[in-house]
Order: sequence, then structure tokens, then C-alpha cells
Amino acid sequence: RSCNPPVGNLATGRTPVTLTTCGQNSTELYCSYPDQNLLHPASLGCGQPRCTKCNANQPDNSHLPADMTDDFFTNPMSWWQSAQGVHREEIRLDFETEFYLTHVIAVFKSPRPAAMVLERSQDYGQTWRPYKYFSVNCTATFGLQDDLTEEGSMCTSRYSDAVPCTRGEVIYRALTPANKIEDPYSLEAQDLLKLTNLRLLLLKRQECPCHGLGLVEKPQRFAHYAIYDLIIRGSCFCNGHAEECELANRTGDMENVVHGKCVCRHNTAGDHCEKCAPLYNDQPWRPGDGKTGAPNECKKCRCHNHADSCHFDLSVWLASGKRSGGVCDNCKHNTEGHRCQRCKPGYYRDRGKPMSSAEVCKPCSCQPMGSANSTFSRSWRCHPKTGFCYCKPGVAGPNCDRCLMGYWGFGENGCRPCDCARDCDQHTGNCFNGYDNEPFFNIPIGGRIPDLEQTPTNESEDEWKWNDHEQGFSALRHPEKCVCKEKVLGSVTDFCQMKYAYVIKARILSAHDKGTHAEVVVKVKKVLKSGKVKIARSNRSIYPESWTNRGCTCPILNPGTDYLIAGQEDSRTSKLLVNMNSLVKPWKAHLGKQVADILRTGCK
Repeated sequence: RSCNPPVGNLATGRTPVTLTTCGQNSTELYCSYPDQNLLHPASLGCGQPRCTKCNANQPDNSHLPADMTDDFFTNPMSWWQSAQGVHREEIRLDFETEFYLTHVIAVFKSPRPAAMVLERSQDYGQTWRPYKYFSVNCTATFGLQDDLTEEGSMCTSRYSDAVPCTRGEVIYRALTPANKIEDPYSLEAQDLLKLTNLRLLLLKRQECPCHGLGLVEKPQRFAHYAIYDLIIRGSCFCNGHAEECELANRTGDMENVVHGKCVCRHNTAGDHCEKCAPLYNDQPWRPGDGKTGAPNECKKCRCHNHADSCHFDLSVWLASGKRSGGVCDNCKHNTEGHRCQRCKPGYYRDRGKPMSSAEVCKPCSCQPMGSANSTFSRSWRCHPKTGFCYCKPGVAGPNCDRCLMGYWGFGENGCRPCDCARDCDQHTGNCFNGYDNEPFFNIPIGGRIPDLEQTPTNESEDEWKWNDHEQGFSALRHPEKCVCKEKVLGSVTDFCQMKYAYVIKARILSAHDKGTHAEVVVKVKKVLKSGKVKIARSNRSIYPESWTNRGCTCPILNPGTDYLIAGQEDSRTSKLLVNMNSLVKPWKAHLGKQVADILRTGCK
């Protein structure tokens, strides 16, 4: 819920500033009529005036500005008094920060002024605006209507009577029936209630009517302003995000002082909870809603424990449909991205650790001689999700540290093709003449791959691991050694007679020699047809049934290329198969449209 700090006396512990104080330069004699409450009950009228001296440098005879804001229960008879003869006096209270005002009470020892103004500043005294005008005659003095006759007027005569001559009150309420505010944290409310300084301008003295009852000797001794108590009720200003406040610099303290630094809740920060905490800027900051009670908490950014702060970005917010606008600052642990959600170039994601782990990004371990400098992204040294290195022509292995089968001479330019019918020695290039020295697996060309293994197809969970005995292979690296007789797209009848279980558009990501079978990792981009095996637009494996120990799949599937692939499925193992009867063609938009049209209208 939205929070409200308690209301207290903002004047407590703070000393007002005045233009003058009695006895500033020398001792002054002054007179005043006694407090009516202190007279004997049987006495009537004003009583006899009492005269004494004032000296600002003598504690027993001083009446300083601080006496207005001391504890009026402990010191009911202390007051501030101006110098004699002044008509215009100013009483100003400067606050160290912004506060909310509810009401002001001034208890005068002298007769209340015939004209005065209560003003506030919201910019530490640079500009001032009136709260209320007070006058015996509003129209004559200020050219304003009296709120006794016109409700809501800025001027009132209610507190300007000379009687009582002492302990007369002047009261101002910030919220009245005329200016109701539904939400105390709205801009309208802030404009009315928020202040950094408060000022009373005393513009015109008036005499006590008791003066007219007899000849007063030396009337100038009565010519001063005097105030017993100045009470300013209000609270610290926290935008609905705190219900207690503390001293700004955390040093020194006084009982009952209303401090100005909010103890923020709702993941907010700042002296007035005017902003979100460093890691909670996923949505725009808003004040609490004083009308509905909604707290409008700040939302934490999703930085996966890799950042200490984030900032709000309007373009990200709008692009997300106003759901999330946080951008993480200074991602740590070799991560990057708006949410520190991916590894920096030169690092790859360790799928064995949660994304929030400080060790989630591992450095690429590519063999410098065997790995290619120019990859799909120039800044990548290895694939950011798998850690696989990008190899030079004829080079294999997850770290690009050895030659592909059928290649030899590992060096700066990669590996060279063997000039043999079969494989050759990787160091000398000498051909292996028989099967006795066959270093790899003797699988008949075009033979069916036995025992296909179940592997997951969910990209977020999957992990395409290399084992030490595996070798990657790619027709892209050595097209001159891969020759396959491939199927062509014939007539509609021929296509339909094949009864393909699936038709997809897919990009080849990588190919792996598993010994017992080949496995090609693809990214499915479009599903034109599917059978019993569910196909999602994500990374998955397809399985060529024809492959060679020269490192070729038939049909040829080159990494980095988009293909139209139409083939059969093994519903028992949920695998997509590719064989010599499959249709495998580099993707062209017109080809995709042609096949889509056949699927839609031709095959019945």
C-alpha cells in the first residue's frame, strides 16, 4: 500500500530568521498589557500595562527568534519580540529539504497585525508564492475579497482583530473544503503542499484598544511585534513510499524533530523516494497512489545476478509493449546484453551452470592455428552457445586442433585434401592402401544407420556436446570431395507419390560424425508440412541415412546454408530422416512457394 509519514511540528529544533530582535544593540524598555488568562478572575478590563527591559545578550531579558519554536508546554511564557518602532517585519523558516505542510498556527503576544502575508518557497528561497493574505480590510489592503464573504478567496479578516491584545491566534490550513485533494502525491497536491521555506511578512502593526482607555506615557514602548509560539505542522515528503524519516546526515538528533530523509520502501531510493533503487528500474518510477492505496512499487531488472544497477530505457519499454524497460549496467562475469543474458565475444555459455552463476561464461579454447578468424560474426571466436570453434578448411574438432578425415598437413592454412581414394596419414599425406589401417568407422556407403538415439529438441535445454572421439565434417569445407546423386523436384505427381512425412525450411548449423551414424544440427525456420513427429521452429537434429567416411552427407548439407528439406520420419524415435529419396534443395523463395502450392492443392 502507499505509505504516509507521521505529521509533526516542523518548527521544532529549527530556528527562524527575523529582521530584528529587541535589545539587539542595547537595552530597550518596552511595555505590554498582561495576559488576560493571568489576571485575577474578579478584575475587569485590560489591567495595568507592565513595563520591563529587553536585552538580546542577557539570557534573563532576551526574547530571541528561537523562543518562538521551543517547546510551548515546557516554556509557555517564552516569546520572540521585534525591535521597537518597526512596521515591516519578516519571520522566515528555512528547511534543509522539501517537506509537506498541513497547517500553521502563530500565537501572538502583541496584538495581531492589521495586515500580514504567509508565503512559501519551493526552490530554497529563490521565488515565493502566497499561501494566504490576512487583513482587517482585504479589499482596501490587498484588493482581494474576504473569504468570510467569498469562499476560497486568498484573503481573510478572520485573524486580524486587535482583540485579544495578547494570545491572539493566526491559523492557516493548507487543505480546506475549498481546495480538496484526492491524491496527496499528485502534482496538484505537491504544488500546494510542498515547501522548502516558509515566511510570515508582518506589514502593519495595530494598537491594543486598551490604549484608548487612558493616557499612555511613551506609546512607542508598545510599538513592537511579539510572538509566543510558531507551530508549523507537516511531514517529510516521501511520494507515498515511506512512513518514517531520519536525519539526513545521521549525526545528532533531537526529540520530536521531523527529519527530512525518507526511509524508503517499495524498492525506491533518494531523500524523497523520488527514484527507483539501482537494480529496480524495469518500469518507470511512479509515486504511491494516495487515492487507491496502490504502492506502485519499482520492479527489479532481470540481470541474472551479473549487474549491480540498471537504468530505464524508454525505447526498450515501448518495444516490449510497456512491460519491461530495464537495461542492465556494466554486466559482470563476461556477460553482455540488456539483461546480461549472453556471453561476451570470446566466451561461451556453460550449460551445466545456471544463468545466474558467476562462472556461466567460459573462455573459448580454440587452437589459434586451426581456427578461422572470419566467422559469422567477426567478434566471435567460438559459438556463444556451444563453445564450438570455427575451423579453417579441412580442420576438425571442437577446438579446431586436428585435420578432418581425408585431410592432412595441419598448419596455418588449415589442412589439405588427401590425394588418395581413401584416407591418408595426417602428418605425411601418405595414402592408406588397405582396410587394416582404416582409422575410422567402416560403414557401407548408403548403408542404413542403426540404433538412432533419442535426443532432446528444445533449444533452451539442449546442448550439442562434442566428445573426444567425434569429428565434425562439412561439405562446405571440401565440396570437391563430396559427390552425391541428388533428387530433383519433378512433376506434382512425382512429388506427391513420395509421400514425404515432413517439409521444412531449415538452416544447417553443424554436422557431427557419431561413429554409428551422422547427425546434422539445423535451425528450423518454417514448417510447410509435418507428420507424427512434432516440429517446432527451433534447433533440432536431422539424421542422414547415407554418409561416407570422407566426411560427406548425402544429400549434401552445407553449414550456414538454408535448405528446403522434404523427407521421412521415424515416429518410434521421433527422428527426422534424410536419404537419397529426400528432396534437399538450397532455399529459394519461388521454390518454397511452388512446394507450398503443391502441398495445398496438388496432393490429395
